[in-house]
Amino acid sequence: MKTFKPYNPDQLFLLPPALRDWLPEDHLALFISDVVDALDLTPIVAAYDEGDGRGQPPYHPAMMVKLLVYAYCMGKPSSRQIERATYEEIPYRILAANQHPDHDSLAAFRQRHLAALAGLFSQVLQLCQRAGLVRLGHVALDGTKILANASKHKAMSYGRMGEAEQQLEQEVAALLAQAAAVDAAEDAQQGTGRRGDALPAELARRESRLAKIREAKTALEQEATAQAVQAATAARAAMTEREQRARETGRKPTGRPPAIPDPTTATPRPKAQRHVTDPESRIMKDGATKRVVQAYNAQAAVDSQAQIIVAAAVTQQANDKAQLVPMLQSVAANLHRTPTQVSADAGYFSAPQVTDPSVQNIDLYVSPDRPTHGGRSPSDSDPPPPDAPVIAQMRHTRQTAAGQAIYVLRKVIVEPVFG
Repeated sequence: MKTFKPYNPDQLFLLPPALRDWLPEDHLALFISDVVDALDLTPIVAAYDEGDGRGQPPYHPAMMVKLLVYAYCMGKPSSRQIERATYEEIPYRILAANQHPDHDSLAAFRQRHLAALAGLFSQVLQLCQRAGLVRLGHVALDGTKILANASKHKAMSYGRMGEAEQQLEQEVAALLAQAAAVDAAEDAQQGTGRRGDALPAELARRESRLAKIREAKTALEQEATAQAVQAATAARAAMTEREQRARETGRKPTGRPPAIPDPTTATPRPKAQRHVTDPESRIMKDGATKRVVQAYNAQAAVDSQAQIIVAAAVTQQANDKAQLVPMLQSVAANLHRTPTQVSADAGYFSAPQVTDPSVQNIDLYVSPDRPTHGGRSPSDSDPPPPDAPVIAQMRHTRQTAAGQAIYVLRKVIVEPVFG
């Protein structure tokens, strides 16, 4: 008869087990626990000194941070899923020390300490730097489209908003008149005091949609006014410079004087769009799938030593042309120094960005051209003169054998992180 190893689900422990013994020493949950224990959580802890001391004590901030960080690493952003995991999954149960914070507590903790949690990113990077995992020898940049939790078909142009607003106003007025007629008929038939639910529910749906459209319309109008204010400021500065140049030279300026727009009369373009359920997202083209999607543009700067993300950001701009300088400034802010080399694809190339004073001491390898089938052979041609356009200088740098050898590292540094 075959014998098996003992199996008794009701076996009692003679001694209390150590929670960490349930996982191997190299498990990610234990690593995160040790890292969080080494972080300075003072900004989070100090927030609890503001209370009056009444009510139940809150969960320990270290435990909450560990649960959130581990859950996000495992692709589990839902507070309800995290709460359930503290009962069902060993790593979460160990990090929570057999406690079970409910999803409301987890969500409230994240929302209350959002800024402090973001600040922990810099502390983690500095730990990685001291451990030799971040060298800032070569940093590669890339962006990816993160889909919004909204359909692109819910985006509406400013012109369509006006039409929809009028249509919904008419529908709401008709429903109100219908509701008044029904109420009057029911009062005459059955007496006052009877309540009907069908029409108010329908009315609420249309009124809520009308409120969202009006909110999106107002936001577009505010953006148009802000843009007009900026344009007016720039036009006044140009006019001042034009008048000063005329006084210095004694000549009448040629060309038309700059027009100064009036912000009080600014209106959005009829095709300017705003999403009615996720107004912060934008219509973008996904470079990977070539599809037009409702999304955000997520940015990452990755160090070549151990593929550690040294800066991250999310932007509403559909392309990456204005992201080179801000991302490198974020790297400097996080690690208090700039990289030696930086590579980025053609989406990041723009003359103002690659010539910005803040990047002059960085060896840039930003392709000015989209990749071609089969690539280009290394070039041994002479470099362009110093006064040549920056696009010609960067193109020559990219086409040299050394430039190609450095640039080819970009995709193996940053793209696997997104993958």
